[in-house]
Amino acid sequence: MRLWSLHPKYLDPQGLVALWREALLAKAVLRGETSGYTNHPQLERFKAHSHSRLAINSYLASVHDEATKRGYSFDRSKVGPVRSIQAIPVGSGQLAYEWDHLRRKLATRSPAALALWSDVVAPACHPLFCRRPGSMASWERASGGA
Repeated sequence: MRLWSLHPKYLDPQGLVALWREALLAKAVLRGETSGYTNHPQLERFKAHSHSRLAINSYLASVHDEATKRGYSFDRSKVGPVRSIQAIPVGSGQLAYEWDHLRRKLATRSPAALALWSDVVAPACHPLFCRRPGSMASWERASGGA
């Protein structure tokens, strides 16, 4: 499971579809609707949020918005209620790690998508998150992540 801290605009079509599916799985986990992935480390930041279900809905809503901009027809009814909630802090080191990770994926899978973002040094984060100084998240695998 990869719940990107990066803005979904950077993802290629395969990445955006995968993110949608994985965020829907995360929503099911947070709602207690599945027994799998309950201890997945990328869910820690959602579980720690005072409104974890609203947080994952907000996350999904931004993914849905990006998909809509691209002409995809993701099912909006799967998002759930979206309200204004407190942003989740994400370390600049985590964003840098994810940016490098995504660029490696795009280099092999979608070089044209990578070329669109070649001038980006400090990528935007997903609208649910707010950048802060900090290192890579403790739950990341330094060898390359998921």
